[in-house]
Amino acid sequence: MSTTTTDPAEAALSQRVHLPKYGIEVGPFPHLRTERERLAGLTWEHFDARPIGATVGGELSGIQIGADLPDDVIAEIRQALLDYKVIVFRDQTLDSDAHVAFASRFGDLEVHPFLPSNEKNPELVRFAKSAQVGGYENGWHSDVTWREVPSLGAVLHAVEVPPSGGDTLFCDMYTAYDALDDATKERIDDLYAIHDYSQVFGHGIAEDQKEEMREKYPLVRHPVVRTHPETGRKLLYVNRFFVSHIDGMPEDESHALLDRLCRQADTIEFQFRHSWRNGDVVFWDNRAVQHYATSDYWPATRVMERASIIGDRPV
Repeated sequence: MSTTTTDPAEAALSQRVHLPKYGIEVGPFPHLRTERERLAGLTWEHFDARPIGATVGGELSGIQIGADLPDDVIAEIRQALLDYKVIVFRDQTLDSDAHVAFASRFGDLEVHPFLPSNEKNPELVRFAKSAQVGGYENGWHSDVTWREVPSLGAVLHAVEVPPSGGDTLFCDMYTAYDALDDATKERIDDLYAIHDYSQVFGHGIAEDQKEEMREKYPLVRHPVVRTHPETGRKLLYVNRFFVSHIDGMPEDESHALLDRLCRQADTIEFQFRHSWRNGDVVFWDNRAVQHYATSDYWPATRVMERASIIGDRPV
């Protein structure tokens, strides 16, 4: 990939170098620059913020989200979410009721049909990992893309973190799309992928309940390239967890293309990695990013709770 520039030195540096023996490219990603500089210049009225990754991640400070925040503060937090794609709040005092109350300020909350919840608040998925319960979220994905209407976003609260490990990584899927060459963009812009809950959650369903669950959660068809409903930007919207195949494409061709597109999330320059502390809250735009929860802390305990906000049908 190359970028047009009037500076010869910058033009030389902006050329990606292909290493054919290994099928990889190295070198700068010049398309990160504009967004990185935009985020660096943002200012806020009700809190301070600093960018974390090049184009994704912002840490907000000077605010407690467990309080009854005015509408104009909530509106500014929502704008920060759209800009940074993932926002981090450190050192929060938050019980389960306050967690639900905060997430509800951004929309109605969904109840997950396959994951255990907080006993008091069914809107909170509870990820309680230990020596007896392993973590299986260590793959790049957006949440519940197998729904007709997937999540707008998720608010994840660290209840108990291990002494080391257990980080969560996030990838900017706008940037992942922008990095594709023009021929690939043209090829995929009008394609649709089939999403299927059973690829991850089917193994836990009794045989006599599978037909009923399929009626409740049929295969859904979402665009491979989604347009964000609030920013208007295009992004890659496929993942290995929930995508079965590309609609209307031969199996081998579909698998090869999906594998290539999903590998875009592996690019470290498009990511940031959050190291958790007890009391942290991370709010991500599930329409714009994918995430990966590392599973490197077993058999230590890691307890997280997540509220997910109902979104809109991808287009």
